[in-house]
Amino acid sequence: MSTMTISSNRRQLLAGSVALAAVGTSAAAPAPTAYKAVFQVTDADPGKWHMTLNNVRNAQAELGAANVVIEIVVYGPGIAMLKGDSDVAARITEASHAGIHALACENSMRGFKLTREQMVPQVGYVPSGAAHLIRRQAEGYAYIRP
Repeated sequence: MSTMTISSNRRQLLAGSVALAAVGTSAAAPAPTAYKAVFQVTDADPGKWHMTLNNVRNAQAELGAANVVIEIVVYGPGIAMLKGDSDVAARITEASHAGIHALACENSMRGFKLTREQMVPQVGYVPSGAAHLIRRQAEGYAYIRP
């Protein structure tokens, strides 16, 4: 075998190894570590709330709780469903323990004369639900309105 052939074979072997390494690297590239979604609820309909809470639970299960941030932003008449005595209060507490963030619009709370003391203890607060949704969408959150 000539030196030229050995050299050529080594180059081909090296090129093949580099190509395999590149393929292996792209195939093993990590998936995004976090998905982000914001759900908007403005209705005081318990059926819609149960559907929303089912949707967030299903999304979290599919994507992995450690891989997803989910917020439920509530304003308008839907704000009453965040009260401690609402039909879905126990489910909101359960969702909170699973890492889901329910956020009440303080503008709506004032409009409906609600206080923080009346709300499910795990609820968070934002000054304006609509403004919060705009910010979240600008930050790349998926927007979902059930």
